Amino acid sequence: MRHGLPGLAGFVAAVLLLAGPGGDLGGRLAPRFPAPRRLHQWLVTTPAKRRTEMGKIVISGPQNVSLDGVVQDPTGEEGFRLGGWLLQFGGKDLEEWGKVALDDALCAEAWLLGRRSYEYFKMRGRARFGELADRLDSMPKYVVSSTLDEPGWNNSTILKGDVVTEVSKLKQQLGGEIVVPASYQLGRTLIEHDLADELRLVVFPVVLGAGERLFGQTSGKKPMRLIDARIIGDSLAFLTYQFVQAA
Repeated sequence: MRHGLPGLAGFVAAVLLLAGPGGDLGGRLAPRFPAPRRLHQWLVTTPAKRRTEMGKIVISGPQNVSLDGVVQDPTGEEGFRLGGWLLQFGGKDLEEWGKVALDDALCAEAWLLGRRSYEYFKMRGRARFGELADRLDSMPKYVVSSTLDEPGWNNSTILKGDVVTEVSKLKQQLGGEIVVPASYQLGRTLIEHDLADELRLVVFPVVLGAGERLFGQTSGKKPMRLIDARIIGDSLAFLTYQFVQAA
């Protein structure tokens, strides 16, 4: 059974999985994004928001999760018997969720991914056209891998050294949000070593009872503070947590 890409229902799942080859979103489940020409003008003229002096690691995309914490196969592509749970929701839920996902991507200073997620997004992104695919192509991307030799995707950097050391350096080098999408194993490592600063969850009202969950074992408690909570659509909860670091 395949695991490892549990966050595919983040921004790219909305844009690339539901988009046609020409970059147009189709089908009743597709979120409503700005028209390409207006989106292009927005990207060019709107300054990046939520910029910080030092890089901030944000586990997001947004990170979609069931009520019992499952993140595995939300779009049903991995063969998980309970997969596809995100696509059971539609209408206003996914329309508003799409706006959150788009804002999350546009505000990111860079993406930080594990190798498998990086390979997946690279394959999907390079096969699509349009303004949203251009955004993914131009965004700085950092992939943690000891086996990857050539990134093969524009504006990408391979981090081959110790994960904790490399990410610590990255936080010093970049300002703004370094978003970690669809890489729950990498996310666990960052949480364990107190490198994650923020967690954004979209909670879907469904209990799966099985599947890969967002959090794994840690060496100790990892306290968080809820800094924002709101309902999006009719039934989804969008929760933002800040990790409370030891003084």
